[in-house]
Amino acid sequence: MDNIVYKEMDINEAVRINEIDASQYIKRAWREVDGKRTLIDLDYHDDTWPNGYENHLEGLRETIKNGGKAFGAYEKDGQLLGFATVNSDMFGDKFKYVLLDQIFISNEHRGRGIGKRLFKMCTDQSMEWGADKLYICAGSAEDTIAFYRRLGCVDAVEVNKAFYESDPRDMQLEYSL
Repeated sequence: MDNIVYKEMDINEAVRINEIDASQYIKRAWREVDGKRTLIDLDYHDDTWPNGYENHLEGLRETIKNGGKAFGAYEKDGQLLGFATVNSDMFGDKFKYVLLDQIFISNEHRGRGIGKRLFKMCTDQSMEWGADKLYICAGSAEDTIAFYRRLGCVDAVEVNKAFYESDPRDMQLEYSL
């Protein structure tokens, strides 16, 4: 039985994300090839935070400052093992979406159900706010997409143009609440 404590993070804890090993080996990733989504070989090791640590730290702080929520998973010794954030701003035409802005689990702790539990905390919060769906701009690595698919995420019905254009390689997913 894991002795992991899950709780809401406050803005003073944001810098603790530096305790997380965000590295990831990406064997294959989804790409648009001849108009069709295809798995391609990448054989790439991303040894740090995608888009940089400062970008993720600032995003976490902004989420909390703007009324969103951040949830952390802590080892019994207090080390931060992972975190997830959900923004409170709603968008969408047919549905009320909120953005799952970030979810990271330290490399050595992946596969322990931590991400699933943090995701659930974000969905619960989103329902409290009255959202219909959680929106995810997921990195295109095969393992990342498989994680979201196992949770029940599907391709987004309403693609948010701004999110798509910020990184067209990301997969736009949603989760019905």
